[in-house]
Amino acid sequence: MASCVFAITEQIDGAFRKVSFEAVSEGKRLAEDLGLPLVAAVLGDQMSAAAETLARYGADRILVCDHPDLGDYSTEGYCRVLAALIADEDPAAVLLGATAQGKDLAARLSARLSAPLAMDATGIRVEGGAWIAHRPMYGGKIVAEVTLEGSPAMVAIRPNAFAMNESPGKGSIEAVAADPGTIRVKTVEKTIETGKIELTEADAVVSGGRGMGGPDYTVIEALAEALGAAVGASRSAVDEGWRPHADQVGQTGKVVSPNLYVACGISGAIQHLAGMSTSKVIVAINKDAEAPIFAKADYGVVGDLFEIVPLITEEVKKRRG
Repeated sequence: MASCVFAITEQIDGAFRKVSFEAVSEGKRLAEDLGLPLVAAVLGDQMSAAAETLARYGADRILVCDHPDLGDYSTEGYCRVLAALIADEDPAAVLLGATAQGKDLAARLSARLSAPLAMDATGIRVEGGAWIAHRPMYGGKIVAEVTLEGSPAMVAIRPNAFAMNESPGKGSIEAVAADPGTIRVKTVEKTIETGKIELTEADAVVSGGRGMGGPDYTVIEALAEALGAAVGASRSAVDEGWRPHADQVGQTGKVVSPNLYVACGISGAIQHLAGMSTSKVIVAINKDAEAPIFAKADYGVVGDLFEIVPLITEEVKKRRG
């Protein structure tokens, strides 16, 4: 019989990504429903102090695997260490974030453990002993219910799709000897943009499309700054060279699920909708009253974004003091 629910965390330079706390929070909810403890795994280098924060979100046991070769993510090293941990713990389910790193790791772990995997899930439940995940398919046109047959059930959760709830657990820290083995791929150089909100973890996103007319995103950036939001872009804007690919939202870019998504000058092609349709509130600003984006929006404004967005920015600044 399974002994726990297992959550895999993700860190960059010793700092946990927001989705780690979401995975631990959701893991705690499921563990309580099953009457099982929640075990969280932390891989990195000198992570013991940072790992204590996971207890605030319900982790009963926190397994810390410190090793110089685990400071930066590698598929081989992380998979080798986690596969051994999961085999030892015998969990009912394994949760992790559906980030670029999480998707890569989840696929490898699933193959290594012969475990069923649901990717990019926006909901999880246990019914009659079966693990069922909800995941958008066909560009977000439908939400499929996927039953995971086998053990452990692996679910990679979409960032921002699950609540981050504080639910204190025992939080006992356990240092675990980690053997990443021989890692054939080495990190040669790493470049991280500082001071920029990560698109997939932002509570609010302001995106600009072809309607921007050029690379000057000043009005978009001003609204994003007022809201504390990330700046995104449609594929057409990226293809024009107006924004870097890292800012692209859509089927061939990043999938976001913020509380607020503001689409400025974006028509709403299905490829773009696939990347933001699970946003909690969608606001569309476009001169074309027939733009498909309005069918998806909760609030729509027909007009020139260069006139409307600055007015919204000023109002936001007033209300925020």
